This record gives sequence, C-alpha cells and structure tokens, in this order.
Amino acid sequence: MARVALWGVVAAGVCGCSVTKPVQDEVVRHLLEPVVAEAPSTAIEPRIAVARPNLPRYLDRMQMVTRDADGQIKTHDNHLWAESLNVNMARVLTSNLRRLTRSRNVQTIDSFVTADYSVLLEVRVHQFDPEPSGRLVLECDWRLQPVIGGDIDPTPFRTEVVVDPGGRAMDGRVTAMNEALGRLAREIARSL
Repeated sequence: MARVALWGVVAAGVCGCSVTKPVQDEVVRHLLEPVVAEAPSTAIEPRIAVARPNLPRYLDRMQMVTRDADGQIKTHDNHLWAESLNVNMARVLTSNLRRLTRSRNVQTIDSFVTADYSVLLEVRVHQFDPEPSGRLVLECDWRLQPVIGGDIDPTPFRTEVVVDPGGRAMDGRVTAMNEALGRLAREIARSL
C-alpha cells in the first residue's frame, strides 16, 4: 500500500513538473514612432489631412509579417502591433510632417472636425516588410489630393533600409520601419 501511495506522489510530481507543460512565449507589442526631431508647430499652413494608408491584405493584421529566404510570407504570433498598422502609420506620418512643416494643421483625417484642410495625403502601400536580404522595403504611391480641383496623379516611392540584426527580435525591423516612414515624410514635405 505504501508503494502505491509513493508511486502516486511521484506521478503527481512528474505531471506537475514544468517539463510537461507547454512553454508560453512572451507576446511583444510594437509601435512605430516618428524619427524627425521635435519642432514647435507655429504655422497654420499647410493644412494637410493624413488618411490611413491603404495596406495590402498580407500586412493588414495585428501580427508582424516577414518573408523567408524563399519569399514566403510568415506571420509572428508573438510579435504584434499595439494598434492597427495603418492607424500607426498615419499617426507617425502626421507627426513627421508636422515637425518638418512646423504646421499645427497637419493632422490625421480623424482629428479634423470639419473639412478644414486644403489637401488630403493618400498613401497606397505595396510592400512594407523586410526581405530575406536583411533590408526593409517600403514601396508605395502617395499623393496630396487637393480638396478643390481635379485628381492628382500618385507619386511612386521606394526606399530600402538596412535592418540591424542585433538586440531583441523585431526591434531592428521596427527601427527600420520608422526610418522608412521618415524618408517618405521628407519626400512629401519637399513637394509642398
């Protein structure tokens, strides 16, 4: 009887051991941030509303996305965006443009109470993820569509930023994405 009790204790101990439990990987939430230096917004022009960028379906998800050496798309369930990627991109583009133009009237479209802007920034993203080469690619078309007047043709944009492989997983990628959005904002600001 004592042997049965002893085996029961041993079995319970083995079952309760962390060796038999699944490992829970830590979920990390990421957020893009502006890279243009802080500057006071004192001007009232330009008056730009920044629309949420149009994303391809493979990027329009909470999980971060990468491509493997074969070019196949991989989603990362433990690396998530803290907010929708298109909302995050609009916020960062707005901050970068506001700092570059020093206009307090560069806002996301959702922040305008009325149509008190002269142009709408529209961005259609074709690619915004790292390639197997270790370079993050931002490829998109953008346009500053006037509120009054005809349609403007979109301007193509492409930039590649080296992803720093050091540090925590995905941190280098997020830093490269921030830099790519900064480059896009600088090009847009030069066109104003």
